[in-house]
Amino acid sequence: MADDKDVLRDVWFGRIPTCFTLNPDEVTEREAEPYYLLLPRVSYLPLVTDKVKKHFLKVMRTEDVEEMWFEHEGTPLKWHYPIGVLFDFHASNTVLPWSITVHFKNFPDVDLLHCPTNSMVEAHFMSSIKEADALKHKSQVVNDMQKKDHKQLWMGLQNDKFDQFWAMNRKLMEYPTEEGGFRYIPFRIYQTTNDRPFIQRLFRPVSTEGNPHTLFDLLKEMCVCASEENRFQVVIHGIEPLLETPLQWLSEHLSHPDNFLHICIIPAPTD
Repeated sequence: MADDKDVLRDVWFGRIPTCFTLNPDEVTEREAEPYYLLLPRVSYLPLVTDKVKKHFLKVMRTEDVEEMWFEHEGTPLKWHYPIGVLFDFHASNTVLPWSITVHFKNFPDVDLLHCPTNSMVEAHFMSSIKEADALKHKSQVVNDMQKKDHKQLWMGLQNDKFDQFWAMNRKLMEYPTEEGGFRYIPFRIYQTTNDRPFIQRLFRPVSTEGNPHTLFDLLKEMCVCASEENRFQVVIHGIEPLLETPLQWLSEHLSHPDNFLHICIIPAPTD
């Protein structure tokens, strides 16, 4: 892949200032103070909220505590989506800090998957990595890795170790120069106007004529509304990339650690 470490670092170390407050319906022995945290965009809520849980457990009785879950303005937050995607999709035009409500009861089974341990997050993360490599390299790279290599990817993410993660992840970003890119681009498009959780289809980084496909080409083929620039914003990692940006470059530099390019299409602010 093109070595542009500054971009990779900026993406990795992106943070969202967040204020966690306990749902007022929870039974507490005394008032629960809010808890403030800088959330890493590329991580997952269960990996970075141990301190949040400990903070609120101090004011609660054990018998009143069930599985912890989070919501923003009435919408349960899916732990298996990267934190940055949750923010961009649900809250990117709100005032910081991001306001998240913490619950310990009434788990919304219809909306959320249960996550009893971090091994669930690891299983989901590695499944996404393997799915992405199937699209990019017919699974050849990930299958050539040893179990310890897979563990290095996971531990790098879990412990927020950029160098540890990218020492292994760079292999997943390589491709033969003559091919001009990956076989297919692993991407997911999230739309507020669509009932489906996200759009994911096969899309090549290079046209049959050999021209690089751009972000605009992808959006045009997948969802017409995104091309209405005045009505919608196209957001990746909290920024609006130029629509003429080559898709291959975006995939190499702005993919999340799960190796997918997560694209949020949200209504443009009206003010």
